[in-house]
Amino acid sequence: MKLVLFDIDGTLLWTDGAGRRAIQRALVDEAGTAGPIDRYRFDGKTDPQIVQDLLSLAGHAGAENATVIQAVCRRYVDHLRSELDRPTQTTRVMAGITDLLSALEPYEADRRALVGLLTGNVAPGAALKLRSGGLDPARFRVGAYGSDSARRADLPAVAAARAAALTGEIFTGSDVVIVGDTPDDVACGRPIGARSVAVATGSYDVPALRATGAAYVFGNLTDTAAVLDAIFA
Repeated sequence: MKLVLFDIDGTLLWTDGAGRRAIQRALVDEAGTAGPIDRYRFDGKTDPQIVQDLLSLAGHAGAENATVIQAVCRRYVDHLRSELDRPTQTTRVMAGITDLLSALEPYEADRRALVGLLTGNVAPGAALKLRSGGLDPARFRVGAYGSDSARRADLPAVAAARAAALTGEIFTGSDVVIVGDTPDDVACGRPIGARSVAVATGSYDVPALRATGAAYVFGNLTDTAAVLDAIFA
């Protein structure tokens, strides 16, 4: 059985800056500053890491304080909800995702695959983003989130343990497939020997993702058959 773990932002969908705006508002509310957020890159990072980095760059005394970081993340979820509810907000599901998720259903039905999430989003934020794009969070039977660890490299093992508890299967090495759009998605799977399927629908192009050593790289996920071949190789 393959454990197929999808990143959210830039891989499954794009929220047109709603997350950035929400974190900026939360940081200002809870810490009085958002730091140099206009020039800071979010992609590939966990929400707590983003908060900590921005507070550190701003020289804020609470940058290493877990209570402060958690407070910002909680406020962020509230602001994310309001951002996603704006009449002008558009969440775009990436090309090929709907077909790919449908194509994986027979593999799940006969226990050849378990589909889940591996995302830097805190869990409540992940659910809000998925729903805003018309994707049911329950479609992804397991997940590992930024709320589990600020270190993305910790998350594949978290997801594998949850998948094992759910199925009774042990997921190791190439049994774990991470689908993502950043070098961090590729790198985070290396500690457990996971394979990576990288897609250039975020901020990194195909050559940049190939340079990370991803097992497979696609410009997008519209060729469902080719992507399935990569996942189950």
